[in-house]
Amino acid sequence: MPKRHSPRGRHRYWLTLAIALGLTVSGCGQQYVVLHPKGPVATSELNLLILASVAMALVIIPVWMLFAYTLVRFRDNPRHEGVFVPKWQSSRLLEILLFVVPLIIVAVIAVPTVQKTYALDRLPPKKDPVVINVTSLDWKWLFQYPGQHIATVNYIEIPAGKPVLFELTADSPMNTFWIPQLGGMEYTMPGEVLPLWLEANKPGVYMGRSGQFSGTGFVHMVFSVKAVSSAAFNSWVQQVKTTAPGMSLATYHSIVKIGTMGHESFSSYPAGIFPTTTHGFTLTGSSPMKMP
Repeated sequence: MPKRHSPRGRHRYWLTLAIALGLTVSGCGQQYVVLHPKGPVATSELNLLILASVAMALVIIPVWMLFAYTLVRFRDNPRHEGVFVPKWQSSRLLEILLFVVPLIIVAVIAVPTVQKTYALDRLPPKKDPVVINVTSLDWKWLFQYPGQHIATVNYIEIPAGKPVLFELTADSPMNTFWIPQLGGMEYTMPGEVLPLWLEANKPGVYMGRSGQFSGTGFVHMVFSVKAVSSAAFNSWVQQVKTTAPGMSLATYHSIVKIGTMGHESFSSYPAGIFPTTTHGFTLTGSSPMKMP
């Protein structure tokens, strides 16, 4: 006859399985970049995510416990003599709790979220940002630095500890710009410009990618973000200006064509290849987005 496990053995088995599953989906490893922020925007957003998760757990965990208790306590077995009839039909206290507790939890999530959303809609005061014009293409990313008048494809360098104002548009179907360790994603749309500011706390190399499916080459729409010191950033700009070729209008049209590319640098770019109007979509605060 097959060996039967004791109730204690079965409980230990299911507890071990639950712990293993929890560790698997918990995002403990560094590969879960969203849970390892490297900038103030991403840190604020992660804190909101943790707050929402804890608040929801206060509802989900008791419900799971009550569900498990109900399955065990009221399961059918040969000792039951008949249908179980509760001794009460309603509870005013329980009705009030079922209404008030979710209301409190929603408020705990909503109030900080609204406050932080409006706070992140403003550039940090007394900080002059680096402006980068971003154009999503099929299937690549074009970056222009209007202040430095250089351009890159599929990679950018930014100064660490300084906000970067990304002005986002598209010369292809709508897409999404995302650097997970620096902050949330924002849309890129043809004929429109949307603002997004991010900042890296310290030097490092971070992954950027498209967050929206846009065709067969979507998987190749990745770019690298290298955060360096201010001195190293200025040195890199000068290097691109002196060693990289200029981008002609014909070169731009070849880049726009459907296909993939590697990393490219350009010491200049033609005027007029980036939209000059925002249709009212600007960052608010002391440093509003200004189009070149």
